[in-house]
Amino acid sequence: MTLQDTKNLKKQITPFEKSTAKESVWQIINTVVPFIILWYLAYLSLSVSYWLALVPAVLAAGFLTRIFIIFHDCTHNSFFKNRRVNRITGTFMGVLTLFPFDKWGHEHSVHHATSGNLDKRGTGDIWTLTVDEYIAAPLKLRLAYRFYRNPVVMFVLGPIYVFLLKNRFNRKGARKKERMNTYLTNVLIVALIGLLCWAVGWQSFLLIEGSIFMISGAAGIWLFYVQHTFEDSYFEEDKEWEYVKAAVEGSSFYKLPKVLQWLTGNIGFHHVHHLSPRVPNYKLEEAHNNTKPLQNVPTITLATSFQSLRFRLWDEKAKNFISFKDIKSVAKKRISVQAKPEL
Repeated sequence: MTLQDTKNLKKQITPFEKSTAKESVWQIINTVVPFIILWYLAYLSLSVSYWLALVPAVLAAGFLTRIFIIFHDCTHNSFFKNRRVNRITGTFMGVLTLFPFDKWGHEHSVHHATSGNLDKRGTGDIWTLTVDEYIAAPLKLRLAYRFYRNPVVMFVLGPIYVFLLKNRFNRKGARKKERMNTYLTNVLIVALIGLLCWAVGWQSFLLIEGSIFMISGAAGIWLFYVQHTFEDSYFEEDKEWEYVKAAVEGSSFYKLPKVLQWLTGNIGFHHVHHLSPRVPNYKLEEAHNNTKPLQNVPTITLATSFQSLRFRLWDEKAKNFISFKDIKSVAKKRISVQAKPEL
């Protein structure tokens, strides 16, 4: 992709960067209201059985995922034109999703600025080692990496650690404004939990909210994982790294069924989002459909996306992901190539 292609692509996406207050407000209504209704239906269903309550709880988890996308857009200041309105809306959505607005906004901005950059990993992304790094790593680190990359750890323990624990504390070096926002979010979360426990009982609260939390949490981490972990993704060292290439080649187009696309706030158009975070979620599909170069990006479907579970290490030589099972054969090839005498 030439410099001119980059400029043209950015120019083509500009018209979709403007949010519409009417659409944003309507999205809040058609997301938060159904979530509250489904939560209440789950509570009422508990008087019959937990398994019946699980039906509206699963649906509520889908709407909570959509609430997170609203929160996410607010941190990019793309949901409303006014930054203060984004901040207020995002903070309250953060209470529902257990995410502090400023803390996550900072980490996610770093993610956008460094996604696919091998020299700037570690903030707002999923821990990824290259083949050479894994081979050279001590046994303790390799075991830790394998533990981290285990699906049960990533999608079951991961939400508990990140959403419930890590999000409650400020990052090192956080400014006062960010720290105060984290404290405010924590206070509001405790107040909301206390109110709900008083209203429905702590046992009912744990059964309902616990189920919703685990389902939506696993779904959220899965979306983040699969949108950057596909076979021929994009990773380069800093000197070779390019923002636009990282956006359109290192972020997938996750083509989901329409219902799931709606519940996930169009975040499957992740290549569009990374190219321009200022495009609100309800305009991502329109931007994709009206920008031809964006229609030729890595595309995965619901069925093919599960292949990403075996992608664990980035092969910097072949420029693709490989599984742990492939590491021995790849290492042998490296050794054989290095052992060949020069002619």
